[in-house]
Amino acid sequence: QVQLVESGGGSVQAGGSLRLSCAASGIRRCMGWFRQAPGKGREGVASIIAAVGTRYADSVKGRFIISKDNAKNTVNLQMNNLKPEDTAMYFCATDSEWPACDLGARWIYWGQGTQVTVSS
Repeated sequence: QVQLVESGGGSVQAGGSLRLSCAASGIRRCMGWFRQAPGKGREGVASIIAAVGTRYADSVKGRFIISKDNAKNTVNLQMNNLKPEDTAMYFCATDSEWPACDLGARWIYWGQGTQVTVSS
């Protein structure tokens, strides 16, 4: 069973930054970040495959950066210029069905989530 543990959430004012981390119980080739705001569906934020192939939702392009540290089995999400609409529970995930590592694919393993709150 794959275990994922997120950390780094919190509260910040608009324009601020936060860095989320997700520790996996082993090396994972494909990892992603998703979020779910109250009353809304889950949204794909960013994914990374083999530490170099990245994909981002249009809403976060230019503000968020996903990175992977294979030595530590972690995936990070650097979130800059945060906006109130970024407020959500953020989830880490790994292993997806086809298309591989696509934000719209079905992902298999999920973490418990970490809350991000951005105030205006």
